[in-house]
Amino acid sequence: MATLEQNLHEMLQGAVEDLGCELWGIECQRTGRFMTVRIFIDKEGGVSVDDCADVSRQISAILDVEDPIADKYNLEVSSPGLDRPLFSLAQYGRYLGQDIAIHLRIPVMERRKWQGKLERLENDMLILNVDGQEQTFAFGNIQKANVVAKF
Repeated sequence: MATLEQNLHEMLQGAVEDLGCELWGIECQRTGRFMTVRIFIDKEGGVSVDDCADVSRQISAILDVEDPIADKYNLEVSSPGLDRPLFSLAQYGRYLGQDIAIHLRIPVMERRKWQGKLERLENDMLILNVDGQEQTFAFGNIQKANVVAKF
């Protein structure tokens, strides 16, 4: 069964692209009786406040008609930012050679949190250089991942 995020991605991707943006990813987070639906958009040259407002209006109209979310929710539309979350293998591929932080569903070597340089992708496996040692992680075991911003 597809997750709510996957269903929303399929439903909204065309509308976001029609506005000249890329649908980077979607996070749904429940807090009590309410849900927050975060839509991350990106585009060449960066995302403006106007881009976020345009996408928000378009997505709100679609969600009002399709009504895919049973609960009350708040909709947020933003850029993924410098410490952008990573949602797909293709996105990981854009950040080869850069530091990323991952949180695992199932611990590896008794750890769920890892950070290191993304060396390569092999099929659905990520290879990180963590303190000079290569560590391999299954994409399906990654609960959350972010690019580590360098200043």
